[in-house]
Amino acid sequence: MRRIFHKLLSPEEALKIVEERIRYVRKPEMEVVKISDALGRILAEDIYAKVDSPPFDRAIVDGYAVKAEDIYQADEANPVKLKLIGEIEVGEIPRVELRSGECVEIATGAPMPRGSDAVVMVEYTKKIGDHVLIYRGVHPGENVAQTGSDITAGDLVLRKGKRLNSRDIAVLAAVGYDCVMVYKRLRVAFFSTGNEIISPPNPLKPGKIYDVNGYVIPAMLRDLGLDADFLGILPDRYEVMLKAIGDALNEYDIVMTSGSTSAGAGDVIYRIFEELGEIIVHGLRVKPGKPTIIGLSGNGKLLIGLPGFPLSCTMVFIHLIKPLLNKLIGAGEEPRYWKVKARLPMKIETKGGKTWYIPVQIVDSPNGLMAYPILRGSGSASTLAESDGFIAIPEDILFMDEGEEVEVNLFEELRLPSVSIIGSHCPGIDLILNLGEIYDAKVINVGSLSGWRALKLGTADITGTHLLDEKTMKYNLHIPEELELRDEVEIYGGYIREIGFIVKKGNPKSIKGFEDLLREDIVFINRVKGSGIRTLIDIELKKMGIRDPEKKIKGYVYEAKTHTAVASAVKTGRADVGVGIGYVAKLYGLDFIPIREERFDFAVRRDRLYKPAVRRFLETLRSERFAKELNKLPHYRVHEQTGKRIYP
Repeated sequence: MRRIFHKLLSPEEALKIVEERIRYVRKPEMEVVKISDALGRILAEDIYAKVDSPPFDRAIVDGYAVKAEDIYQADEANPVKLKLIGEIEVGEIPRVELRSGECVEIATGAPMPRGSDAVVMVEYTKKIGDHVLIYRGVHPGENVAQTGSDITAGDLVLRKGKRLNSRDIAVLAAVGYDCVMVYKRLRVAFFSTGNEIISPPNPLKPGKIYDVNGYVIPAMLRDLGLDADFLGILPDRYEVMLKAIGDALNEYDIVMTSGSTSAGAGDVIYRIFEELGEIIVHGLRVKPGKPTIIGLSGNGKLLIGLPGFPLSCTMVFIHLIKPLLNKLIGAGEEPRYWKVKARLPMKIETKGGKTWYIPVQIVDSPNGLMAYPILRGSGSASTLAESDGFIAIPEDILFMDEGEEVEVNLFEELRLPSVSIIGSHCPGIDLILNLGEIYDAKVINVGSLSGWRALKLGTADITGTHLLDEKTMKYNLHIPEELELRDEVEIYGGYIREIGFIVKKGNPKSIKGFEDLLREDIVFINRVKGSGIRTLIDIELKKMGIRDPEKKIKGYVYEAKTHTAVASAVKTGRADVGVGIGYVAKLYGLDFIPIREERFDFAVRRDRLYKPAVRRFLETLRSERFAKELNKLPHYRVHEQTGKRIYP
């Protein structure tokens, strides 16, 4: 039986509906914990200071306690001589009272003696017997932390609903607390569902995929301060799911699942939630994340069914479930995310009708931050690791234009990379970064031509490129002139890599050249427009007189962004042949039919050559160690211009 989504809700509508229902069902419970155990917990009470901080006037430097008016005129040429009447160490109670013309030696953190109002640093003094020469004047209060200057007794220092961090623990201790009242941690059970899901590191059999959600969602729940247990993978069998989820409701406050939430005949979570209680939300007007279910069990416990695809699952969790859980655990109205403003480097079409969540990578440019969209399927796990955050495009917006400002919801505090490398995909880049120990580089694979455009825009520091000039049949040197970048970039020789046809082991369809792509029994996988290999493919087809390849070659419009995506398509049988580097054919256990060697070079913006990471990249490129390691890779080699400037 299939389930139809009768009423799709916006995330805001869903959040409001669920909040209204759970408000009357469950109130957060409280408990007292030691402050040593309070990290990450949510305060259930306002915290008022019991004492002043600091609790007395104290010196903040080593030196001499003085009356400031005694030494206003003191300088190097005219030092003031004061009588030394004693000294005060940390933890001592002062037993002297200062009169005019006197001083007291004092240690950092020691209480100020009666009659003093400032401290002269020891560096500006000279001790002679029982007198001290002062070579610099001070003003009242200088080098003194006054009583209550940090916190005054009775001040509200931390508000109810605050998630306690390490700095908050320091404040609690400073104002006299050893225990605090916090909300009890909610216990959450999480299940992944689906007959196709298996746990790593079990062998990945045909038709199976590794579970991602069972690891990422419990981790995000723990990051929120909840006790989360992953209880395993459930098959798409109604009776098994019903029993497991029903049993979990007896022990946990919330039961959460991923998968089996769509409208397909095998997706049964909605039936189980209805059996155990009632469904409040079934379907969101978002992409990705439409098949989301929220319900309440018969005893008032929350049931949450997330989509199965990792990207959909994570987006919905961050945008809807996280703020909902914050309400449940007493965290109140704390911000859902860090947010930054950025501009789009390209146009995005959404067609409207639903809210679109689009992951982005953030890079810097002379005109501010730029947000590069990662336009992959909702099943992409790598997107989660590569993206810095996401933009939410409202359902009434049909497209976002190039250069338009957007608000980026960050997954964590933004740390800009030491170098941005935007362009063609190549494992050689990873080798350079690893050997150069450049671990915080941002690498965005968009193809050679888009990489050059990123250089022109200023969002890329370095571009990996292998664009062939159809007229000269030489690589890369023609691009600065074509894009009017002749004064803004330098090109450094990279390396040689061999490209060719990637086919299944044994080449079962006897593919020998480009003419075979025209056969009825051959399915091809292409590369994206603007990539170096796509340029080569189109040149070769043009030589054969093929003017409309999309009509004559099966799969010509099926585009892959990376060499590994080509190899994967051939390995899994989605395509019979693709063009890529020999290295990935070897990596995937496939056969390789060489076409030609190509040059892979690096274009660098001149105004980024000052960056330490850019310099280290180029130094590594020209190093003997890199040459030695690259030559170990199948179908790769350095040449006489590797690491040398070849343009201008």
